[in-house]
Amino acid sequence: MRRYLTLFVLFSLLLWTGCRNDTGKKQNAEGIDTSMVKIEELNQKIANNASDPAPYNARAVFYLSNHQFDKALQDIKKAISLDPKKSVYYITLSDIYLLMGQPQNSRDALFKATSINPKDKDALLKLAKLYLIIKDYSKCYETVHQILSLDNTVASAYFTRAIGLLEQGDTNRAVTDLMQAVDNNQNYYEAYVQLGDLYSMKKDPLAEAYLKNALRIRPQSREANYMLGMYYQETAQYEKAITIYQNLSKTDSAFREASYNIGYIYLVYLKDFKKAIPFFTESLTKDPGYYQAYFNRGYAYELSGDYKKAAEDYQKALKIKVNYDKAVEGLNRLDKKKIRQ
Repeated sequence: MRRYLTLFVLFSLLLWTGCRNDTGKKQNAEGIDTSMVKIEELNQKIANNASDPAPYNARAVFYLSNHQFDKALQDIKKAISLDPKKSVYYITLSDIYLLMGQPQNSRDALFKATSINPKDKDALLKLAKLYLIIKDYSKCYETVHQILSLDNTVASAYFTRAIGLLEQGDTNRAVTDLMQAVDNNQNYYEAYVQLGDLYSMKKDPLAEAYLKNALRIRPQSREANYMLGMYYQETAQYEKAITIYQNLSKTDSAFREASYNIGYIYLVYLKDFKKAIPFFTESLTKDPGYYQAYFNRGYAYELSGDYKKAAEDYQKALKIKVNYDKAVEGLNRLDKKKIRQ
């Protein structure tokens, strides 16, 4: 039941282009595909003035957001050929190469951007993130230092360094950077979530405040809601945890862990075994391969005295995960109880 923030943070770092230009397929109130309107506008601008590099860059960003990498690459190279001294075009080129799985080319494009404009904070920040992704921590920190020497209020620079420090096990310095990030940007969702996660692991009450700040920014966030529920669960605030999980089940019907955790609270902490059963059943409707839910429902049946159903669930768990220790132990317990009977 532990959290999955590491993947969440890495995902947000990798997909940095999403913050620049939201150009995915959308429909307006009249049902018109606004993405098609966007591309048609860009096509027209290019047709009207083929020597203007800006529409080529904008169209490259559009194609990138729609994972049309070849078209994006063609357009940004055209923009660069028309104006090779504009650093922002090399930043777009870097984005394209990164999402094409070419970090070396991505880095080279950022080097070019910073050689044109050594004070381009966007290029430096992306370079710091790239170093973080490839785990070159010393160069990541060096680049963050460059950014902060230009502007010590860049929240994402502190955040990027904090993630590197966490990966290297320096939690104290990471927390300092994360706090600086939220001081500089009070709507920094990712930094609040990371702080909430760190304080939750210590069962520190500050975790609640940080996670509630994250939910102030994104009320429907699965990650922040789940972490808050886990914090309440691990600090024996069971009613609050159940409320969070129930809301998650309503807003995210596919999220199996929400109902599973309610069942777990009733089974392990509140010792209301029969009440736990339907919640494990609910999680199994969301994921029939959830062998842990089969085991825990079986255990709830066992503790409720329904040994037949308990054995059936243990066997179902073993069909999904062969030699699952807990299920084997459960069946062995049931065999001993039958002998005593």
